[in-house]
Amino acid sequence: MNLNQLETLITISKTMSFRKAGELLNLTQPAVSAQIKSLEDEFKTVLIDRNQPVTLTDSGRVFLDHAEMILQTVEDLKQRLADLNQTPQGHIHLGTTTSIAMQILPRVLSYFQNQFPLIKTTIHSMSTSQIMQSVENGAIDIGITYLFEKQATLESSVLYYDTFELTVSPQHPLARFSHVPIEKLHDLPLIMLSPETAGRRFVDQVFKLLHIAPQTVMELSSSEEVKRMVELNLGAAIISKLSIQNELRMGTLKMVKVNELEISHPVGVVYKSGRYLSSALHQFLLDLKGMQEIQFIGSE
Repeated sequence: MNLNQLETLITISKTMSFRKAGELLNLTQPAVSAQIKSLEDEFKTVLIDRNQPVTLTDSGRVFLDHAEMILQTVEDLKQRLADLNQTPQGHIHLGTTTSIAMQILPRVLSYFQNQFPLIKTTIHSMSTSQIMQSVENGAIDIGITYLFEKQATLESSVLYYDTFELTVSPQHPLARFSHVPIEKLHDLPLIMLSPETAGRRFVDQVFKLLHIAPQTVMELSSSEEVKRMVELNLGAAIISKLSIQNELRMGTLKMVKVNELEISHPVGVVYKSGRYLSSALHQFLLDLKGMQEIQFIGSE
């Protein structure tokens, strides 16, 4: 058994095709087949059901779990050895929401990559619940997200605070008000974030507590999509205050205060407790935690 064979099995599990796996690995289809056949012969089991689409057998799924752990162990070894050079380097997989990514990451990553050019960062856009799960299972190294709940297996550190605000088009009937009572939201046509997002969970909690029944006209997965629909005056929305700063300056959106929504929510970095921190990850966390709040929420 060699590492290339393990990489081939993992790639087949993702592509469900010997041909596609070969294309990704720059191998011929016969070479891919030979690697899998060699593994099957060595372990005296069938790993791949070769009917179309290709799938893993029960033995293959068990083998896959161990193959991924073996390759991760090898990557950790490489990283630990690289760290001996005392130069922060490596690859960081960072998960965050679309709105947070657009608010702070260009500023943060530009600074970080100028200081540490040997560190590569890949950004994965996902919901808050997906971020927590992905940090927990190791799919991403760190997350930057709303810290609504503590998890014993995750470390977290607050970076800044945000609120969710009622937002409308300048042409909306509520645009002439700077402040409205919560009762105004009864039967108000709202463009909502999708249920798995942090903003939507907060809004649902407030509405349930106060027995508010808005009229949901649309559900979208990101604040960026919601903002575009609100600008077209297709409905009002309750979204991150920081995510609408540019639109407020340009006058394409208006913010209307609602007392019951004025709750500060911490946004912070999360990573798995007890995990090995590569030099790249250690340096990135140090820099993030060392930044003052104004560096995240200040004007561009």
